[in-house]
Amino acid sequence: MSEPAWMLVAATLCALAGFAWLALAMDEHWERVQGGAAALPRRALRLLGAAAVVLSLVACLRADPPSMAVLVWLMLLAGAALAVALALAWRPALLRLAWPARR
Repeated sequence: MSEPAWMLVAATLCALAGFAWLALAMDEHWERVQGGAAALPRRALRLLGAAAVVLSLVACLRADPPSMAVLVWLMLLAGAALAVALALAWRPALLRLAWPARR
């Protein structure tokens, strides 16, 4: 695999992890996924989520020229948000992969 391909894979994983962490920062989603009160402050999960989303932009910018990278990044964000929303709706236990620690 070439470097741009690896960068796009990294961008996708960062976007998925970022949206999963942002979702787990909400008490309702945390309880549904982990089954208890949050063991980590919500602010930490929000910061991790935001950092991962920004890292996905950086990875896209390394893989493509800026005009194309922004388009790819926006599509990745839409896909990652949809994937996390569907996981929360149908298989919330999948999000334990994003934060496997229990209380």
